[in-house]
Amino acid sequence: MILDETLTLSNGVKIPKLALGTWEINNNQVAQVVETAIQLGYRHIDTAQAYGNEAGVGLGIKNSGIPREQIFVNSKVAAEIKNYADAKKSIDESLAKMGLDYLDMMIIHNPQPWNEVNQSADRHFEGNLATWRALEDAMKEGKLRAIGVSSFEPDDLTNLIKNSATKPMVNQILCHIGATPKDLLAFSQKQGIVVESFSPVAHGAALNNPVITQMADKYHVSAAQLCIRYDWQLKTVVLPKAARADHIKQNTEIAFEISAEDMQTLQEINAIDYGEASHFPVFGGKL
Repeated sequence: MILDETLTLSNGVKIPKLALGTWEINNNQVAQVVETAIQLGYRHIDTAQAYGNEAGVGLGIKNSGIPREQIFVNSKVAAEIKNYADAKKSIDESLAKMGLDYLDMMIIHNPQPWNEVNQSADRHFEGNLATWRALEDAMKEGKLRAIGVSSFEPDDLTNLIKNSATKPMVNQILCHIGATPKDLLAFSQKQGIVVESFSPVAHGAALNNPVITQMADKYHVSAAQLCIRYDWQLKTVVLPKAARADHIKQNTEIAFEISAEDMQTLQEINAIDYGEASHFPVFGGKL
């Protein structure tokens, strides 16, 4: 079954290949969403300090009735934190908010603070190394089972690989039809770093692309399901966000195969207009 499939991180930890993304789900709503997803079979939940919903995510996990050790929980150190002390403190705060003794994974949310993304050339190598050391220490202390990064380019990854004892176990990146960073995918995977794809439906923008919708019709699936399956076949962990029970369930129904020819066609789609979401830095916008 799709929800049972995993990839193995470099330290042997297994990570479920399909996750529930919780970006932009309010803290007072997310507990029910998480509980529903877990009851539908999800075993991987993704949140972040910046989402402001860690407490609700923790409550949803608790209320699900599923043993904690069966659920893979990931959060992210805020992109603005680029020093050891604040990073270490933030990890403990996340655990306290979520009511958990440990997280399965914690990652650096971005190599740059959000207000510098697409505006500054500073990649904060030293600051990211300091935050990385806090993650390494938290893992040694049993607070984290795995550690990784998000939106790190090859130079950012190389900085950590060359200057620390622990190679990142994942790199969570923007990857969807119309925005497939082939070189970054290849670099990460060659280094043994598992790639996670966030925003697989381009914050909804992909659902309006005629090539995508026509191909989805060909496979008798929704455009969202085609997008999720596309990232799945790139051998990445896929993190679709959903709040409605029917969408949460539909996102798991991807047990079909996109042909090699159609995968190539989808990879050649030009950049997608993100519409109202264009102002988000992760989509190229500016705060």
